[in-house]
This record gives sequence, C-alpha cells and structure tokens, in this order.
Amino acid sequence: MKDLELIPVEDIKITKDMTVDRMLEAMGRAGGFTAQKLADATNIAEAMAKDKNCLKILSFPACIMATGTRGVIVDMVKNGLVDLIITTCGTLDHDLSRSYADYYKGDFMMDDEVLRDKYEISRLGNVLVPDECYGTVLEDNLLPMFDEIFSDTQSMTTHEIIDAVGSRLGDEDSLLYQCHKMGVPVVVPGITDGSFGCQLWMYYQTHRKLRIDLFGDEQMLSELTNGAEATGAVIIGGGISKHHVIWWNQFRGGLDYCIYLTTAEEYDGSLSGARIREAVSWGKVKADAKKMTVEGDATVTLPLIYAGVLSRI
Repeated sequence: MKDLELIPVEDIKITKDMTVDRMLEAMGRAGGFTAQKLADATNIAEAMAKDKNCLKILSFPACIMATGTRGVIVDMVKNGLVDLIITTCGTLDHDLSRSYADYYKGDFMMDDEVLRDKYEISRLGNVLVPDECYGTVLEDNLLPMFDEIFSDTQSMTTHEIIDAVGSRLGDEDSLLYQCHKMGVPVVVPGITDGSFGCQLWMYYQTHRKLRIDLFGDEQMLSELTNGAEATGAVIIGGGISKHHVIWWNQFRGGLDYCIYLTTAEEYDGSLSGARIREAVSWGKVKADAKKMTVEGDATVTLPLIYAGVLSRI
C-alpha cells in the first residue's frame, strides 16, 4: 500500500450536448462501480484498436445477433476493429435470417404457450422470431448455396464455408457479408449446434462424402495467434466461443489485451462466469495485460464502448 495513489472521486456533470465519449470519461473520474469499469474497458479497447501489431479478436454468443446490437458488431468489422471472430452457430442463423426477414420486439413476460400455439413464434428474451423468418428462410436459401459451394470440394473448414456463404449475400447489414468483404475469418467450433449446422446435416443426407474440416479451423487459429506480435480480445458472454479465444492464446503466453463483458457469476466454477484473473492463472491472459471485466448486458455495454472508441481513433 506504500505506493497507493489517492485520486479524488469527481461528480458526473451532465450537459445537454454531452457526447458518449465525454460521458465515459466522466464515468472514469467518478469512481463508481461498473461505471469505472466501463470507462477503463473503453480505454483498453482504444489502446487495442490503435496497436497496429495486435490481432484483434471478437467472440460472442448468438443471442445478441437477434438484437440491434448486430449493427454494432457489423460496424466494428467495417471500421477495421476486428481481425477474427469466434462465435456460435446461432450467430449464422440470426444474421442470415435477418438478411431475408424481420425479427420483432417483444417482452420477457409474454405468454409463451400462446406465442407457440396461436402465432407460431419463438421468443428469444424480448425478441420475437416467427417461424417463417427462421427455419424456412434458412432452408430455402442455404441448400442451393451448398450445391454451389461444394461443387468442387467435399471438405471445408467452418470459416471457409461461412466466407463462401457471406460472399453470396450482398447485404450491407449482414455480418457474414461484411466479414467476407473485410477478410475477417469467422470460426464456429460448434458448427452443428444450430440451424445452419442442421442445414449442413440435411445436405449431408444426399452428399455422404461431405466433411467439415474442424482441424483446419484449429490450424488457422494456431497460426494466427502464434504469429501475432500482440493479441487482444473483446469477449462477450461465455461458452465455447470464449474458451476458444483464451485457449489458443495460452500457447503464446496469453492475451495482451482482454475485455470480458458478462452477466454470469463465478461462484459455480463455470467458464462463463470466470473472471480474467482466473484466466491469468492458466496462462491464457498475461498477468501484465491491459484487462477489465465489465458486469452487465452487452447490448448496453458494447455499444457504449464502441461509441467511445470510434470517437478517438
């Protein structure tokens, strides 16, 4: 404690013309719980964005792609803030479905039995997904694409398949399309765990020689992380996408920059709830890395962090 630096807490002063960036800076001076963490995470994200030698990784679960936060992620790709995405299969489902049809706003407390029996609607939190906007849309559009994509090969990695699908979309609002345009690989380790993977399985019923080259995905991740001078990650939520990011970074000594955006608790020992300090013990994040865990809904925290960074770069 001999090196303790005492920094006074400053009140936040709201003005009519206050920008998001100015608000974040005020939160950083306020010393108030998650506000402080949000401000610190924005500073880390800024440093990561400005580090030209840093491999910038984004991982997230599918659910936020069903919301308007999809637009934030797409914009991050457009503006060169992402070099690699690791996510879950549902991300592909929602991105493709929303390229062809609309999702709708709902409420957490809606009657789910009525939604299913009367309206044939699935509820994702407070987002409504009509059946005709999801499974049917994917089946009608993906299977013809697969005929083209696999016409000359019987084995592809997940990032190759996803890039090939993205190249056929032409929708500026689509994550897959923008990742194809910007050369950002999208890896889905659990490719069969969703409707996109189910469509691949259906295609497999009449194309038995089809193979998904998961080792090819892992080889690319190994080469990208080991070949990078520095690595940084914004990790939203948990599960397989989070673990794949930190797993491959342990072989290079850990992440140099790391931001967790999470609502999970750590008391049950889950990976999803584990804080960055636990990843340090595994060598997956460097002890001296610029790092911050921000508790809160990523549909709130991610847009704020991105808005702050965008105004500084």
